[in-house]
Amino acid sequence: MGGVITGFGVIASIIVTGYVLGRRGALGGQGREVLTKLSFNVASPALLFTTLAHADLSVIVSTPLLVTASSTFVVAGAFVAVGAVRRWSVGRTTIGALCASYVNAGNLGIPIAMYVLGDASLIAPVLLFQQLVMTPIALTVIDLSRPGDHPPSILRRLTSPFRNPIVIGSLSGVAVAATGWRVPGPLMEPFHLVGSMAVPAVLLAFGISLPGSALPGRGEERGPVLLSVALKSFGQPVVAWAIAAGLFGLAGTALFAAVVTSALPAAQNLFTYAVRYETGTILARESILLSTVLAVPVLFTVAALLG
Repeated sequence: MGGVITGFGVIASIIVTGYVLGRRGALGGQGREVLTKLSFNVASPALLFTTLAHADLSVIVSTPLLVTASSTFVVAGAFVAVGAVRRWSVGRTTIGALCASYVNAGNLGIPIAMYVLGDASLIAPVLLFQQLVMTPIALTVIDLSRPGDHPPSILRRLTSPFRNPIVIGSLSGVAVAATGWRVPGPLMEPFHLVGSMAVPAVLLAFGISLPGSALPGRGEERGPVLLSVALKSFGQPVVAWAIAAGLFGLAGTALFAAVVTSALPAAQNLFTYAVRYETGTILARESILLSTVLAVPVLFTVAALLG
């Protein structure tokens, strides 16, 4: 389980650095906003482009993906259903549904897949599904739900996903992968360099937001936070296990991999989305923090039962 310890250690150290910067006011009053905007508009699109440009798109059609997609829609749908009954706003409900189902497949999923599952490529279907399906749908819903002077036109509704930097970066990478073109190193290097800022920027911004915050799960967002964390930390792994074993008949390593990837905590980039759209910020921050803390015992339990 060295991958679990290594992955969480790296994340924790950068978040703590951000916390110290926030406490000292080292980046000024707008430090968090600048970092999140940098990540959302520049660094994350570059990272997604470089990641997906070299991806094996054949993994999109696979049994592990079907397990991931099914468990994701089940837990996200559960949160949306509660949000509809409680009359939460569309943006708040969307962020909460993402926190309940969108796993940290990048900066945590890759080392865990490598050191725990023994194959980093096992995380690829999850990464592709989230970037090509979940992110465009969620961000489009938030975009179209935002208040404005006039209702969005049909053209705006149709083109909304293609004006989002995250979606543009993802689709551009997929287009390159689909053509089989190998981008020359000198052309790709700037994207690698800029993309390398994405994860540190998100984690630092997350840490900066923590000073002065109430203990997670005790503030005004207590209900949505606890619901999203319960679904993410406990609901999604159980649902993934039931679907993988009961519906697809997976066993052994395949079943273990499906449950481990579903047990990963909520991704830090969801905090970037919340800040960018000014909706569900507290919900995202507290859900990510609690699910990340809970992921350690959950992953160790999964390893003990199925590993």
